[in-house]
Amino acid sequence: MFAPVYLDYNATTPLEPAVLEAMLPWLSQQFGNASSRHEYGRAARRAIDEARSKVASAIGAHSSEVVFTSGGSEANNLFIKGAAACMKPGLLAVSAIEHPCVIKPSEQLVRRGWRLQKLAVDSNGRVDAQNYQTVLTQKPKLVSVMIANNETGVLQDIETLAAQARATGAWFHTDAVQAVGKVAVDFRALNAAGVHALTLSAHKIGGPKGAAALVLDKRVELEPLIAGGGHERGLRSGTENVAAIVGFGVACELAVQQLATAAPHLTALRGLLEKGLRAMEATLFSASAERLPNTVYFALPKVDGETLVGQLDRAGFALASGAACSSANPEPSHVLRAMGVAPELARGAVRISLGSASTVGQVNEFLNTLQITLSKLQRLTAIAI
Repeated sequence: MFAPVYLDYNATTPLEPAVLEAMLPWLSQQFGNASSRHEYGRAARRAIDEARSKVASAIGAHSSEVVFTSGGSEANNLFIKGAAACMKPGLLAVSAIEHPCVIKPSEQLVRRGWRLQKLAVDSNGRVDAQNYQTVLTQKPKLVSVMIANNETGVLQDIETLAAQARATGAWFHTDAVQAVGKVAVDFRALNAAGVHALTLSAHKIGGPKGAAALVLDKRVELEPLIAGGGHERGLRSGTENVAAIVGFGVACELAVQQLATAAPHLTALRGLLEKGLRAMEATLFSASAERLPNTVYFALPKVDGETLVGQLDRAGFALASGAACSSANPEPSHVLRAMGVAPELARGAVRISLGSASTVGQVNEFLNTLQITLSKLQRLTAIAI
C-alpha cells in the first residue's frame, strides 16, 4: 500500500506502539464501567486513576486537578463556557490567533451579554504587549492565550501574561495542546504565575483520538457542559472511555521521557528545512520568534497553498495548507491575517510539522520534490500568462 511521508504531526500523531498495547485489554476482556461497584468496574476505576496520575505528573499538576474530556475542543469549551456561566457577563479577552475552539465559544458568549476583545499580535504572532496592557485596564473576567500556535508554532510568554492578568482578578486559561510533548510544560509554575486552567490532548502526543483533559485550579468554579451522572467531579458527566484514557496516560508518560532527545532532533530537522526553503525564496512566517522545534510555516512566491499541498500529496508527502480543524474554510488563515500578512501571500501558506519518526532523508527528499513541483507549477503559470 502506498504510504506518503507524513509531515503533519500538528494535526495528529501516529499511535505509539506502547500506547496501543496498554489500550488493547480495555477494548476486549476489560470492559467494565468505571462507575460499577463490582470487580470489573473497580478495575476500570483503578485504570482511570492511574492514567490521571500519569497525565498530571507529565505537566507538574496534581491528579485531582485533571478533568478528562473527549478532546481539546471540549476542554476549551468547558473552561470558557463553564466559567462564564458562573459569572455575571463582563469582558472576555482571547488572542486573535487562538484555535477556533476558543474563538467560536467566545463569540457565542457575546450573544449572552459578554463583551469580547481579541488581543492583537505583532508581525511574528506574539501577543502585542501594549495592546494587552490596554485591554487589562478594562479588567477582563476571563483571558485565554495559547502556549504554542498550531499553525506558526510561535510560543507565548504565558507566565508573564498570566501574572499581569492576575492583578486584574481575571481567570486565565491556556491551550497547551500543541506545546505538551514538544516543550516543557509545568502547570505548577504556570499556576503560581496566574494560570488557572490548561488544556492538553492525547492524539497530539502519540495517544488516541477521543481523550483530552482540562487541568483546573480547584478554586475555579465551572458549570459543566454535560450534566448527568456526576463523573469527573461533576464537571463532565458520561461513562468514561477507559481505553482512550489509559492510552492518554501512557502517551503522556512517553512524551516526558522522550522530550530531551526529541527537541534537539526536531530543531535540527527544522533548520535543514528552513535552509532549503530560503534557497527557493520562500517566506518563512514567524521565523524570528521563539517557536516549537517541529513547525515550519511558509509560502512560495505566486504559488497557491492548496494547489501545492495537492501536488505534494500526489508526489508522496502529506502536509497541510493550514490548521486541519479549519481546512474546510477557503479563506486565508485567521492567524496570518492577525499578523498582518497580505491576503495574496497568506493564500500560499503551507505548514510542515515534524515528528519523532521524521528523518534527514525525508526532509532532503521533500526539498528535492518541492523544487521539482515548484518548477512545474511555475511553468504552468507562465503558459497561462
